[in-house]
Amino acid sequence: MSLSLEPPEILQQKLFCNARKFSFEINHLRLPNGSTGDWACVRHPGGAMAVPVLEDGRFVLVKQYRFALQGRLLEFPAGTVEIEEEPFVTIQREIQEETGYKAHRWQPLAEFPLAPGYSDEIIYAYLAQDLERLETPPAQDEDEDIETVLMTADELETAIRSGESIDAKTICTFFMARSLLKL
Repeated sequence: MSLSLEPPEILQQKLFCNARKFSFEINHLRLPNGSTGDWACVRHPGGAMAVPVLEDGRFVLVKQYRFALQGRLLEFPAGTVEIEEEPFVTIQREIQEETGYKAHRWQPLAEFPLAPGYSDEIIYAYLAQDLERLETPPAQDEDEDIETVLMTADELETAIRSGESIDAKTICTFFMARSLLKL
């Protein structure tokens, strides 16, 4: 992602908290336009996601419990990029852990900020094709509660338009992939 950086001037660090997958900070800043104030930011190493598509055109998604929302979301498989790990390596691991499939053909789809109003997280999205169902998939992370779901493009679009619980990165990349795949 080519973003022209204009870092604010940090006048005072007010709070810093390091959590499991990200850090959180509140700083008194001077922005490039000269205004000053306190701003909070989630500092995140980034995420990688796949839009997995079977030979018959069905999408492979996961229905995953998300504690912050206290419920299950329909999503494409994704994971946090580990320290000093390339996003492509992250998603190759995550797709196998979360769906039990391995992709043999990959194509970069997009890079985009997830929630730029309060986080610096960038999502690295890939189209995953030529899928192989693994006989023995790797174990999921201890905290993951995931069910694999297969949907046609029309079924997924209907779910999106009817207001099912689907995260924004999945909605965004579905429409990117659908136009690319002509489904």
